[in-house]
Amino acid sequence: MGSVETVSDMIGLYALNVAIAIVIFIIGKWLAKKIADITQKLMLKNDKFDKTLANFLDDIIYYVLMVIVILTALKQLGVDTTSFFAILGAAGLAIGLALKDSLGNFAAGVMIILFRPFKVGDVINAAGVTGTVEEVSIFNTIMITPDNQKMIIPNGSITSGSITNINAKPQRRVDLLIGISYDDDIKKAKEILTSIVEADERVLKEKDITVAVSELADSSVNFVVRAWVNTPDYWAFKFDLTENIKLTLDKEGITIPYPQRDVHHYNKD
Repeated sequence: MGSVETVSDMIGLYALNVAIAIVIFIIGKWLAKKIADITQKLMLKNDKFDKTLANFLDDIIYYVLMVIVILTALKQLGVDTTSFFAILGAAGLAIGLALKDSLGNFAAGVMIILFRPFKVGDVINAAGVTGTVEEVSIFNTIMITPDNQKMIIPNGSITSGSITNINAKPQRRVDLLIGISYDDDIKKAKEILTSIVEADERVLKEKDITVAVSELADSSVNFVVRAWVNTPDYWAFKFDLTENIKLTLDKEGITIPYPQRDVHHYNKD
């Protein structure tokens, strides 16, 4: 009878420990998330603190706290955490091989934070994707494409190739290649192109405007047209400039040649 009571007491004690461990895990997880969020908000209150770094540290703090929560819950269950670390260390090689891609992405995330090739809000081209950086986490970078698609890209894919930060600089140069017919007046065309560019208020007057013959191509005389604008004006200015050049050259009788093919048909008879 005494042994039955002892077994019953042990089961009851173990069930109590399991319940306490579950409570520790649930509350600990909630607290970890809360502490990480509060820390992130405090960092973001400082205007000088980078949002990318704040998001990254938020993830790090959360996962570190979760490790502590899990270890505390295991200890409540009677698991020897010293042995747990010994087992974890012995299995480290296997875990490293199994999670090599994830660990590589984590290391790449650290590199992005340290060297800061871009930050949240920048428009970049990386891993074959062009978009606005929305978030940099410990494993992935989230980008929003111009047509509003959400792209989740592993950090390793980003750092393993070239990264183009499109709006890193406050000013950009617009480059256009315009071809005119060999029969047209080159000087007149140059004056027209220059006046079109100079008339646009978005062009930065302190920067040089370039309108010059760059190539005598097979079917056209090619002009290079270059002007500097503020980065936010880049695409709107480029589209407007292209349209204005076509309309004005048509109005002035300047021909923009296009490829043509002559087909000769011979009757065998």
